[in-house]
Amino acid sequence: MKKQAPFKLLAFVSVLLIVMVGFIYEIKKTSDTSKSQKYIGSKEKAEAYVDEMKPKIEEELRKEDIHHFIKSVTFEDKVTINPMGRIIVNGYINDNPDKFDFSADLIYESNKVDGISYSQDVSDRFRDWSEYSKEVKEKYIKTAYPDKKEREQYLKDIGEMN
Repeated sequence: MKKQAPFKLLAFVSVLLIVMVGFIYEIKKTSDTSKSQKYIGSKEKAEAYVDEMKPKIEEELRKEDIHHFIKSVTFEDKVTINPMGRIIVNGYINDNPDKFDFSADLIYESNKVDGISYSQDVSDRFRDWSEYSKEVKEKYIKTAYPDKKEREQYLKDIGEMN
C-alpha cells in the first residue's frame, strides 16, 4: 500500500503541473494580445506627442548651432518606442539625410527633449573652435575633410568662408 502513495502523489503532481502550464500559456497568450493592443494605442499617442515636440526639438538643435548652419529641419514620419519606453524620432538638417541626420529622444509627457544625438558632420558644424588653437583646428579640418570641396563647404557652413 505504501508503494501506491508515492505513485498517486507523483500522478497528482504531474496532473497539477500540466494544468498549471496550460493556465500559464492561456494567461501569456491573453497578455500578449493586450500588450499589442496597448502598443498600438501608445504608438498613436507617441506620434501625436512627437508632433507637439517637433518645435522644441528644432529649438534644441538651433541652440547648438552657434554658426547658424541650419537652414531647415526635416522630421521622418517613422516614430519608434524603444524597449525602455522612450520615444525616438529621427530627422535631418538642410535637406541632407545622408550627412546631417539626428535622432531625438523623448519621454512621453515630460515636455522636454531628453536627448539629441547627431552625426559627426552635424557635430563638426556645431563645434566652438574658439576653445582650440588655430593649428589644432586646421589639422582637424584637413583630416576630417581631406577633399578640398568638402573642406570649403565646411568652412562656408561655419561662416568662415563665403
